Amino acid sequence: MENNIIFTKHPSGKKLVITRYFSIPLNKLWQAWTNSELLDKWWAPKPWRTETKTMDFFEGGKWLYSMLGPNGEKHWCRVDFKTIEEYKGITAIDGFCNENGKFSTDFPLMDWFITFISDEAKTKIVVEITFNTEEDLEKIVDMGFKEGFAMALDNLEEIFA
Repeated sequence: MENNIIFTKHPSGKKLVITRYFSIPLNKLWQAWTNSELLDKWWAPKPWRTETKTMDFFEGGKWLYSMLGPNGEKHWCRVDFKTIEEYKGITAIDGFCNENGKFSTDFPLMDWFITFISDEAKTKIVVEITFNTEEDLEKIVDMGFKEGFAMALDNLEEIFA
């Protein structure tokens, strides 16, 4: 099994492509990305944790959650689901917000396109995150996104080990 993560910056400078292979069946990975109780178990990089306030997983629905740090830090995020194709893909807008879900103007919004590709031996997840500008992409990367997301995907692997 390849469990390493591949980060690629698109030549436009405005898109980050993340690829990861899992030895986890597609139906279980789909549940882990679409069920708030499972998301709360893996989404945040340790020692942080995720706590869902509300989640309505349908096109036009939202996921409002906080990431809680080991020293009491709390960062709110909101995901707006645009399209959902069961077991195949999800598109969404993601961004930092306040506890009521109002997006912050201090951080860029991210346009996510998540693709699930499965064969009998493994499931590949490809996440494409598009930003308005290359500066927006660099701001999120500089905040530790690559390291944090890689750790979260390791957590995902662990919950099904």
